[in-house]
Amino acid sequence: MGGIAYSNNPLIWSLLTLGQILLIVVIVLITVAFVILADRKIWAAVQWRKGPNVVGPFGLLQSFADLLKFVLKELVIPSGADKFVFLLAPVISVVFSFAAWAVMPFAPGWVISNLNVGVLYLLAISSLGVYGIIMGGWASNSKYPFLGALRSAAQMVSYEVSIGFILITVILLSGSMNLSTIVEQQNGGFWHWHAFALPTIVVMFPMSVMFFISFLAETNRPPFDLPEAESELVAGYQVEYSSTAYLLLMLAEYTNIVLMCCLISVLFFGGWHAPFPDDFIKTWPPIAAHLWALMWFVIKAMFWFFMVAMVKAIVPRYRYDQLMRLGWKVFLPASLVGVVLVAAWRVFGAQG
Repeated sequence: MGGIAYSNNPLIWSLLTLGQILLIVVIVLITVAFVILADRKIWAAVQWRKGPNVVGPFGLLQSFADLLKFVLKELVIPSGADKFVFLLAPVISVVFSFAAWAVMPFAPGWVISNLNVGVLYLLAISSLGVYGIIMGGWASNSKYPFLGALRSAAQMVSYEVSIGFILITVILLSGSMNLSTIVEQQNGGFWHWHAFALPTIVVMFPMSVMFFISFLAETNRPPFDLPEAESELVAGYQVEYSSTAYLLLMLAEYTNIVLMCCLISVLFFGGWHAPFPDDFIKTWPPIAAHLWALMWFVIKAMFWFFMVAMVKAIVPRYRYDQLMRLGWKVFLPASLVGVVLVAAWRVFGAQG
């Protein structure tokens, strides 16, 4: 994608770029459909239930049946709501959740926009994503959604601080904010991945664990789904939403979850690189080598989603004060210490 030699003709360049964007959007949509099914199946298996198994073989078409149901249902807008903002909020959430995929490298050269500041771009887009939730909670003109929106704002800002410092440790190690460059520097086996490389494993492996927990909070996943807490907020910021508007909010949430599963693979676990030296693929045709790389990228992303689903199934929900304490009193100091240690190693250790 990013490696395609574009024509000097602006029209051809625009059509190729639009084609790439459309391809990524379609692939992400199909992935999200089956990820939702996997989430339900894993949760059911932990509880010794079958999960969806009627619509299509093994229930594989359940997500598409749910899509049809949501599209055909009537869209109900509360009479006291700000209708324009109420409908704009889900659209903003979806737009920002898909915009973040522009810098995600799937294989060598397979990226829509190979930005040198890809990490900063992702931080900016993830920060803007909270506006959709805040707008939806406020525009509903109801107390429960508004409380959920306030919770979401505080929660996402709190854990974005920790994620930012964790990302700094990766930037210090790789010397780049380009995601493709970060992946390339982890080539040669799992002992070169940032999470396992010696001697920085003592800092970077805990950083990867903290990143995983922080992105659960950032994407409102259990045990940190406090903005949607059914026990005290009915369904939080989305309680007044129905039909397609509700579908868009859920689509944005699961799209962000899959994105973060890909991002942790890129930053800490080698991205598209195999866990063993794979120099033998240099003799393969380019498309075969790229598909080999894509296979490992997908395997890692799906592994992390499996971990996300397992956390949902086995970890009880935190109280809100516990959530804030973990973010500000544990993760923030720990990530600051990690930045200092990695910076010291880069200055004094790596230089000999």
